[in-house]
Amino acid sequence: MKLRLCRVQLAFLLPALLSSSLLLLSLFSISSYASIASVPAVTKASTEDDGNRTVLIGYAGPLSGTSSAVGKSMANAAQLAVDEANKRGLQIQGRPVQLKLLIQDDRSNPRTAELIARYLVRSGVVGVIGHWNSAASLAAAPLYNAGGVIQISPASMSTLYTQQGNRAAFRTIGNNGSAGSHTADYAVKILQARRILVVDDGTAFGRGFVEQFSRSAKEQGAQIVGSHSVSDKTSDFNAVLTDAARLRPDAVMFGGLELQASTLARSLKRRSPGVRFIGSSGTVGLPFLRAAGADGNGSVVLEPGLPMGKMPGWKNFEKNYMQKFDSNIELFAPFAYDATQVLIAAMRQANSAEPKKIAEALHEIRFNGMTGTISFNQDGDLNNPAFTIYEVENQSWVVKKIISGSAN
Repeated sequence: MKLRLCRVQLAFLLPALLSSSLLLLSLFSISSYASIASVPAVTKASTEDDGNRTVLIGYAGPLSGTSSAVGKSMANAAQLAVDEANKRGLQIQGRPVQLKLLIQDDRSNPRTAELIARYLVRSGVVGVIGHWNSAASLAAAPLYNAGGVIQISPASMSTLYTQQGNRAAFRTIGNNGSAGSHTADYAVKILQARRILVVDDGTAFGRGFVEQFSRSAKEQGAQIVGSHSVSDKTSDFNAVLTDAARLRPDAVMFGGLELQASTLARSLKRRSPGVRFIGSSGTVGLPFLRAAGADGNGSVVLEPGLPMGKMPGWKNFEKNYMQKFDSNIELFAPFAYDATQVLIAAMRQANSAEPKKIAEALHEIRFNGMTGTISFNQDGDLNNPAFTIYEVENQSWVVKKIISGSAN
């Protein structure tokens, strides 16, 4: 089965000038969607307008830079969930409520994520759907916690994210612990990789993924013949390539994102064509295929969730998304949709717009989402997350294995 990808057609407006000194500091990083929402003035989570109550939800992710495609797609999905809830109608304590999504650009940058988190807390959102990368989520999480705001990440996989003792932090995908273990299991048992060279990008996500992969691979009898840690900004993998040529591993496993992964995969195929490239979650998509070209063939990656076409609510989601946005549905968009859906469902269950009561409901909820059944363990990790193994064949992502397991 091939992962279907469509074209991207998104238009944007310049952000409105904001008067707060904090917002002036972060203005460079705040974007607004013409098709979704413009950056508002600071308001409160619950406002009264002609007798109608408005409850604010935040979204934070990359709307600019190299990861903008996935960030925009997640924002679209979150907006779709809000619009659908408003159309169905939401009542809290017998009064109608209108939901509003505040969309912010964190540029996948931890410093910017902190500024965005401060803005969203000051705005009075009840919860935030975000962030995309683990470094941004980890930077923002203490600020949301201190501000009494719920955070549901649709994409951050670092195990550290839900190990901060914050009862209001959740995620709608599996974590690095499960993902690293499943990737190692496939590498050793299916790919027959006995000698593996590992590389991480120096981030909490990359390091965590590689550490768990290495532990699990060793437990299954594989040998880690070498390890490298590089900057998440570099395109220089010469030291890694030299070691791969010298050590002759069966595979090179990289913990990092798609653009660096494509550079390493392409160079590895040219320098050591017999060595398999194994990537980490966040690699599947058009950017890797375009950058790696034919040299990406044979690359293997595990991603969270079922293949899109296998998700229980995929057909309706795809139809409604394409009607509204007519743009690419990126890999993490379904999880952003469900993160928003489950937050709204928890409001209904708690019959409250108070974040503390909503968080309590989230710990008890069992929600039939479009990606599958959503419930959380005591840390806020998703129970029984699914994963899918993909391989590049003829420059297309092809499903090789679907895995279910328990959240760590």
